Amino acid sequence: MITIFHEIISFGLKKTNFKANRRDFFKKSLDLGAVSVVVATNAKAMDNAKSIELETVDVKINNLKIPYTIVQLSDVHIGGLIDQKFISDLVTRVNTLNADVVVITGDLVDTKLEYAQDALDELAKLQSTYGTYFIVGNHEYFHGVQSIIDYVSFLGIKVLENENVYIGKLDEGFFLCGVYDRFGYRYGDYIPDIKSATKNTNNYPTVLLAHQPKYIEDIETTEGIDLVLSGHTHGGQIIPFNFLVKLQQPYVKGLHQHNDTTQIYVNKGTGFWGPPMRLGASSEITLLKLS
Repeated sequence: MITIFHEIISFGLKKTNFKANRRDFFKKSLDLGAVSVVVATNAKAMDNAKSIELETVDVKINNLKIPYTIVQLSDVHIGGLIDQKFISDLVTRVNTLNADVVVITGDLVDTKLEYAQDALDELAKLQSTYGTYFIVGNHEYFHGVQSIIDYVSFLGIKVLENENVYIGKLDEGFFLCGVYDRFGYRYGDYIPDIKSATKNTNNYPTVLLAHQPKYIEDIETTEGIDLVLSGHTHGGQIIPFNFLVKLQQPYVKGLHQHNDTTQIYVNKGTGFWGPPMRLGASSEITLLKLS
């Protein structure tokens, strides 16, 4: 983007009536300014990738009798620069929040399982009242989805595979449901099934974990689903990709009222994918306060 503006201004300079030495002065100043902006922007973007912000979100859930807190992590992308130290620091920070539930909404692993195990082991230390729950994202399909499911389960984290669990005291809690990622349609297996995921949840508050926000459009009716928690988009991660993501996903970040019965929250991602950079979309830990 900076290069485009640089070229437009350079073209304009060539069309001016300035003397050659004056035009050269402005051109060199423009070149130096452009390089400075590029360096500063990249430095800021790399710093943003290291800094995880806590996003606190209040969500009103119909018929929820007592309040609950959910910590949502998403798109951690263990592998490369997202290593054991990163996850250890993340776990320490999450544990200070004293959540009722911790959920991880996909794209946890982005490398071969053998390279991710040390970092994954740190997640066994996550603490909450009712445990930690995980759903797969599209990147798990690239690195051995079943082996990742098995290992995460071995760590004591419940993987929701088109199923649900009841959270809280009898008649005072809510159902937490989880589906496979919609990438399963292309993969030919591990296909999301909303009917199985929401089985026997009638008349109870219901929170659905679905990696891609677009999955909400695959559901014939969201009646009975109070809140969907998603990730996948990274909030665009680097401007202007947020505009491109909007072409593929109905929601890019934050809390939205999808229809009369259902809200959706899209986490911008706790880690990053590709270059260790974020610009215009910070990494986040989400603290959802349900009431």
